[in-house]
Amino acid sequence: MSIDTDQLRALPAAEKIRIIEMLWDDLGDAATPIPLPDWIEEEAIRRIKEMDNDPSIGLDHDEVWRRIDRRNG
Repeated sequence: MSIDTDQLRALPAAEKIRIIEMLWDDLGDAATPIPLPDWIEEEAIRRIKEMDNDPSIGLDHDEVWRRIDRRNG
């Protein structure tokens, strides 16, 4: 399979996002698990331990959305 990356780069942002969403959905529908590098699991474990040690560093759902809203004006 050959993909013209120059053509992809030339697409408008909205079209790039649409393609990314299509690819992401396709990966999610795959029957086989997506292979991930070891560092991703290690980082997830590190973050879980960090939250277990100090739950106050976490944000609840409402605070996350407040921050997003502030950032987007």
